[in-house]
Amino acid sequence: MSQADGGPQQPAVKRGPNRLLITAIVEGVIVAALVATLIIVSIRRSGDTANASSAGGGGGGGAGGGTAMCAAIPVANQVLPSIVTISASSGAAAGTGSGQVFRDGGYILTNDHVISPAATGGAISVQYSDGHSAAATIVGRDPSTDLAVLKAADEAKGYPVIGVGSSANLQVGQPVVALGAPLGLASTVTSGIVSALDRYVPVPGETVTHHLIGAIQTDAAINPGNSGGALVDCAGKLVGVNAAIATVPNASGVSGGGSVGLGFAIPIDLANPIADELIRTGKPGHPTTGLQVQEIPPALAQASGSPSGLFVLAATGPGAAAGLKAGDVITKVDGQPAVSSEQIVVATLTRKVGDTIELTYLRAGASATATLKLAAP
Repeated sequence: MSQADGGPQQPAVKRGPNRLLITAIVEGVIVAALVATLIIVSIRRSGDTANASSAGGGGGGGAGGGTAMCAAIPVANQVLPSIVTISASSGAAAGTGSGQVFRDGGYILTNDHVISPAATGGAISVQYSDGHSAAATIVGRDPSTDLAVLKAADEAKGYPVIGVGSSANLQVGQPVVALGAPLGLASTVTSGIVSALDRYVPVPGETVTHHLIGAIQTDAAINPGNSGGALVDCAGKLVGVNAAIATVPNASGVSGGGSVGLGFAIPIDLANPIADELIRTGKPGHPTTGLQVQEIPPALAQASGSPSGLFVLAATGPGAAAGLKAGDVITKVDGQPAVSSEQIVVATLTRKVGDTIELTYLRAGASATATLKLAAP
């Protein structure tokens, strides 16, 4: 599901008789549902495993450099003071993840699934690399892109803000370092390379699917608890937020453990503006289409003699203004066959208010095309 470049792909990455699993987890006890959600492809939201002493080989260059590995010791010394271990709990549900101080005033960037146990009440705390802890509150969350911003009660005074780089110029093969608290082991550092770029990784959550768009794929070891932690270049600049890993199921079909060298991070160039909006308004501000759609499976379409695509359940606001009505069947989204409702969601996550989406649809057997202008939510 997450293994092909570019846009949304079908969730069937096969390795022999096994298939990768995608699940969303946080290290700790998510009591009442700690059994990892089983889907055809399972990604575990967490990150890297390794020892902070795992110093890489040559070169500390940034983007290209041609080095096989970052010099991990100076990167660790520079970045770890900005990394926090996050604990979130509410009643019987609890979990831990990672994050980084990324704005003055104690603002901490992490994954939404890390803090979701306390999203509707509960307690959140952050622990810095020197062992000091502070309470934290949720500033804003965006479940769609799996991002959230916290604010530490002590405003992270005395702790540096992580240097923010850019994901725009990353290259496949470029060395990177992942930092966080896998399995609750704070201040853990691992290194690897960017193994692929521009992945689309839908990650099933408890109540919503999180969409990792244009994700950075890395072989740096990432395990439960690394979720929300930093992926940095050799200059120690934040280029991604670790969010998920692929795992291989065992013979019983259950997720088979930790990292298999396929980790995914949210590009910082996508995360930055969302985080800024969360700080400014508490909401992500993604535009809306005004459409409610339901997938028509090809088998059902064939059996009923109807077209496959997305059945429009309701069209309000921008959807209605574009001329769409309940009962229409969307057959193409921006020229691509309409096979998943996630295509509509992803289109809104990658565009701004005022941008447009081209939709081809069928009504009473006649095909038409509409240009839908995205509006504010």
